[in-house]
Amino acid sequence: MSQPNRLTYLFIPGKNWKLSLAELVSFFDARGCKFEVSGFSRSFFYVRTQEQLQHGIIDELGGTLKIAQTVAFMPAELVSNAFIKDDKEAKSKLTALLPFDALAERVPAAESGKATFGVSVYWEQPEFRPVANRVQRALGSAVKDALKAQCKKARFMGFPHDRESPQLTAVEVLKQGLVETNAEVVFSVGKLSAAIGSTVAVHNPFEFQKRDVEKPVQRKIFGISPRVAKILVNFTRCTEGKTFLDPFCGVGNILQEALLVRAKVIGVDINRWCVEAARRNLEWISEEYSLRSPDFAVLAGDARELRIKIPDEVDCIATEPDLGPALREVATKPYAQRIIEDLTPLFDGFLDAAYEVLKDEGYLALVTPYIRTRAGKPETMPIAQMAEAAGFEAVWPFAGVAFVDDAADFPLRDLASFVDLDERHKIGRQISVFRKPP
Repeated sequence: MSQPNRLTYLFIPGKNWKLSLAELVSFFDARGCKFEVSGFSRSFFYVRTQEQLQHGIIDELGGTLKIAQTVAFMPAELVSNAFIKDDKEAKSKLTALLPFDALAERVPAAESGKATFGVSVYWEQPEFRPVANRVQRALGSAVKDALKAQCKKARFMGFPHDRESPQLTAVEVLKQGLVETNAEVVFSVGKLSAAIGSTVAVHNPFEFQKRDVEKPVQRKIFGISPRVAKILVNFTRCTEGKTFLDPFCGVGNILQEALLVRAKVIGVDINRWCVEAARRNLEWISEEYSLRSPDFAVLAGDARELRIKIPDEVDCIATEPDLGPALREVATKPYAQRIIEDLTPLFDGFLDAAYEVLKDEGYLALVTPYIRTRAGKPETMPIAQMAEAAGFEAVWPFAGVAFVDDAADFPLRDLASFVDLDERHKIGRQISVFRKPP
């Protein structure tokens, strides 16, 4: 693990941590930001950068819940000895390493009353769970004492003993204004190291909800969430000024997220009702977010004949085609196979058309069906082989990433696709990324 420095950040991912990390890698890659992943787990990962991160980047990510700036690292074994083994000597050594004074200095004194602060604890190893609440309370008391020593009156946001996890939600952090006051202390315990710091950015669930449910035209059954849509856009390395295409645009959920990047947005759909709906939604988001001179067009057309509608090449494509019928029950294996077979000609035709209109070295983020079956093994589309036949090359999101410590624990470099599937869903999303070679 790296030595602490002001350019080491702690990222708290959403529930699909591999998808979140892959998005972050794509996001940094698109912007030429050099970084190293200096530790990772299902609950958090550490990222070292050569540049100070702008706190607003969390608004451009779909899979990140919090970003904290680390202040200090310490051995995880020391934390384990102090709290799991209740070793007094370890507690004394840990207390000496924890920078409570520095954390307290970052919290401004309240103009009146008491300043509010909180502590969130994240961990990798399951054996740390039983003591996490105790750690949270101990850290909270220590920070409060440090604030008092600096003549700052403070109120600690503790949790009831029966709260499942000692972690502040994004809503709690936002409502208390803890980002602006550097007043959420974040403590993370991995296999090798533990880190402490304060939150510098938190995702705003209200903005995602607004884009999901307040747009003029809804299509809930077939809709993709703004969170996943944003991840897809980032997988394509879409940045301001690039031309972005969604050939199965529906009501424009993915197009909205690309427009917020300030890309030139083009949507295509064979359903004319969807074309008009997407236009209305893009007009709405342009006004809602005060976008200056938004550049978008939505066209009626067949995704297998894109050249008819798209005479010029585009920089990036992200899309979710038809994933099959809505299922009330988990499919039998033969039925799931039949769904895949019925959809294959559509995907084959689209891949050929996408290859034709995508620029060399352009990226395609594509969703394919991931169908649960009663046999227990999901049915999926052989999309990698199909894309290769069309001329694309598969993108291995973690292939070129500098993993400093824990890479051997998870074979991330072998991952070429990601599954997004809620327990209640019968058909999920398998997300793959491809590149048109030069």
